Amino acid sequence: MRSQIRNLTVRHLPNDTLFPIEITQYDPWVLRECLHNCIAHQDYRLRGRINVVESPDSVLFTNLGSFIPGTVEETIRHDAPTEYQRNLLLAQAMINLNMIDTIGSGIKRMFTVQRKRYFPMPDYDLREPERVTVRVYGRILDENYTNLLLRDTELDLLDAIALDKVQKRRALSDEEFTRLKRQKLIEGRRPNLFVSAKIAAVLEEKAAYIKNRAFDKGHYKEMVLAYVTQFGEATRQELDDLLLEKLSDTLNAEQKKKFINNLLQEMKKAGQITVEGATRWGKWRLPKSGTDSRH
Repeated sequence: MRSQIRNLTVRHLPNDTLFPIEITQYDPWVLRECLHNCIAHQDYRLRGRINVVESPDSVLFTNLGSFIPGTVEETIRHDAPTEYQRNLLLAQAMINLNMIDTIGSGIKRMFTVQRKRYFPMPDYDLREPERVTVRVYGRILDENYTNLLLRDTELDLLDAIALDKVQKRRALSDEEFTRLKRQKLIEGRRPNLFVSAKIAAVLEEKAAYIKNRAFDKGHYKEMVLAYVTQFGEATRQELDDLLLEKLSDTLNAEQKKKFINNLLQEMKKAGQITVEGATRWGKWRLPKSGTDSRH
């Protein structure tokens, strides 16, 4: 297999050195472990194939059969063989021939190796009940973020895996979300999570952090009130132009529009502004009484 997969040498410049290091896209042991795991744990009753698919920046492995441990996190947490083995004799023979690690320990080692190489964690897709899909990445997704995530912090492996999901915009479990929030490693609201200021400052991503961080509603209300006070009135388009670029980048275009709509309706209900006209060209103004309703 090693001769069939392109394993180019890439250059990486860690934050704490002026000299780049050279490293191959894939660790040969990780690729071998993935393939041998497919062989050892395939459900041969389903009469399916084991597939290995190479992409420009990743290698995908698939085999038929459920993932017996349940979740990758459980496998890493317990770091021990499961009570049930699908192909016990085959797996034991492969262990004796040094083809795979002790049953249950290889997955944790794969994640550890990827972490030490500063590469993204392997992706396990277990959405199909009778199929296991593993993707091994051959490139760094974000150099600054990865440097800190995989080398410069003392996070344990499970926290590193959870933060890797945030980097990839993947959903966190309730436990992962609570754990990272408690350590103040992430901010935002689900599903729009992003790296916290604690990490962003080290990564020199303060500008990106500010763009991702949402101000509270009071800040945006003050902007609207200041605009209509200065110019007398504003159309919805003008208010969109005022606020859209200042909203968190974790929101998509539709979510930003909805946020502004809800904000204006909330201000209208509170008597802070009024609107004349029902279309998007309606005029938003301060109340005619002239009372300053700002809180």
